[in-house]
Amino acid sequence: MAVKSEFEVIVVGGGHAGCEAALCTARLGHPTLLLTSNYDNIALMSCNPAVGGLAKGHLVRELDLLGGQMAKTTDLCAIQYRRLNTRKGAAVQSLRAQVDKRRYRDLMRRTIELQDGLVVREAEVSALEEADGRVVGVRTALGEVLSAERVILTCGTFLEGVCHIGFHRFEAGRVNDFATHGLSGWLRERGFRVGRLKTGTVPRLDAASVNLDGLEAQPGDPGELRFAYVPTGVRLPQVACHLTYTNQATHEVIRANLDRSPLFTGRITGIGPRYCPSIEDKVCRYPERERHQLFLEPEGLDTSELYVNGLPTSLPWDVQDRMLRTIPGLERARVLRYGYAVEYDYLPPTQLHPWLETRALPGLFIAGQLNGTSGYEEAAAQGLMAGLNAALGLRGKEPFVLGRAEAYIGVLLDDLVTRGTDEPYRMFTSRAEFRLTLREDSAEDRLLPLAAELGLVSREYLETYERRSSAYTRLRSLARETKIAPDSALGRRLRGESEDASRLAPNLYEALKRPEFTWSELGLELHDLGVEPDLLSKLAVEARYEGYLLREQREAARLGQLETVLLPDVLDYDAIHGLSNEVREKLRKVRPATLGQAGRIPGMTPAALSAVLIALRLRHKEGKKVRGS
Repeated sequence: MAVKSEFEVIVVGGGHAGCEAALCTARLGHPTLLLTSNYDNIALMSCNPAVGGLAKGHLVRELDLLGGQMAKTTDLCAIQYRRLNTRKGAAVQSLRAQVDKRRYRDLMRRTIELQDGLVVREAEVSALEEADGRVVGVRTALGEVLSAERVILTCGTFLEGVCHIGFHRFEAGRVNDFATHGLSGWLRERGFRVGRLKTGTVPRLDAASVNLDGLEAQPGDPGELRFAYVPTGVRLPQVACHLTYTNQATHEVIRANLDRSPLFTGRITGIGPRYCPSIEDKVCRYPERERHQLFLEPEGLDTSELYVNGLPTSLPWDVQDRMLRTIPGLERARVLRYGYAVEYDYLPPTQLHPWLETRALPGLFIAGQLNGTSGYEEAAAQGLMAGLNAALGLRGKEPFVLGRAEAYIGVLLDDLVTRGTDEPYRMFTSRAEFRLTLREDSAEDRLLPLAAELGLVSREYLETYERRSSAYTRLRSLARETKIAPDSALGRRLRGESEDASRLAPNLYEALKRPEFTWSELGLELHDLGVEPDLLSKLAVEARYEGYLLREQREAARLGQLETVLLPDVLDYDAIHGLSNEVREKLRKVRPATLGQAGRIPGMTPAALSAVLIALRLRHKEGKKVRGS
């Protein structure tokens, strides 16, 4: 049913997913309403004041190249950049930025306020409106009905949120922000499965009370590092973080007070993040560890607030005080805000299509922590994809789905809708089968042409890509064409003490495959071309890993063929012979869109996949439709 309304899209939630979703739909020309429970806290960094990190940096770079806002805002607010994993291969290196979190919040909110076609209001959504089997709007806690043709839920940790500090329990999505009530119940009544998760945050300290003498400084990396493809402006002053550790005295305080921990006494029932556990969890899970690493991270240039990265806890306030006093540098620390845990409702994401629209209620999209993820970057990536696909649906176009060989965003969404999650999901490079192909420095080639077709990026981005692509092509050609004479100084170095001619690289491109040689050693004339340094590094990676890249491309092409085999939404898996009851149950639960997605369901065997394919061929012979009926 067509809905006549001032808005075509309503986005519920003003966190990182909601911001990207609302900006995307508005920029694509669809009037959008963003509803948030607290206008002042749009894009607030509830946890650590940082963007990027291992694999997360890939997501931010990809977001930027698909028209997202996070990278641009981060670069305008960054107070430290570091490249992580630089001692390892190019595939697993990532960029991370410490940011001024107040500036980030204010700048993102101002970006939203200035966006044409985007309106923001404070409201709590308690139910959805539906008609003819589709979502047609939302109902607020005040009883107001707001209509739209598409609704995107990005409620974060707010659905029936409960915070814990020791045995003190209060309803909130985070400290000082009310929880959202009613919507979880409505979704359950409508047939959605709803689960319960838990996350937590750390104490914040007054930097003036912390003794940094003797602690190891962690400065940022030199150079003009950035997330955004096109530079955004002048950098803020850069600051250092500091490193300290817990010790046995800290652990003794924790162990002696586990009977006051809501986590260890059963008061918290939600499942917490495996890869970012509380300090109580770490101490009990790894009793052999004598210490755990902590980073003291400034929350901004104009605040004395320090974030103690590595110390999430829900222990009582007095235990937190005693625990902190045992840590070097924090002996006299004053706590500005105590750490706490928050439990919240989420929707297991196997209830979604790969484009983040719910199967049970067309027109409704889910993104962010509501899908069971953790982290600003994972949320923002989902928000942009939900917004894009909501816009495409309004235009009557096919959904846009990135493959696992195209982007980390594709890996993220496929993991969620195919495998689901019963604990807060976090992105890692190890989740990607084609991580060498999905390097940060290849993102422009993978995604900008797609973004251009979808109208997601500015002309400035496209012009930059054309210039860089042309320069890279020239650079690669020059490297391949520049011969190395056997008797030249470089030739002798390549050959070393051996007279074996096979050790001599025929050209500079082949010489780059030798890890002991850098550009400066192979030919300074290439620098004279005015080529950007990152393009030189990119070509060195391409040369060094050429064989592995070709192998990944062949494997991706093979798996891509399975993605072209569509599976009907109503395929009767109970009627397919040769499937175990376990496999049938998983197929019914996930309802894979393609044979490739079916193959990635945990427990799916080659024999079961063959049985599905045979059933599909029989269906075609009987003349039934491939999708939808």
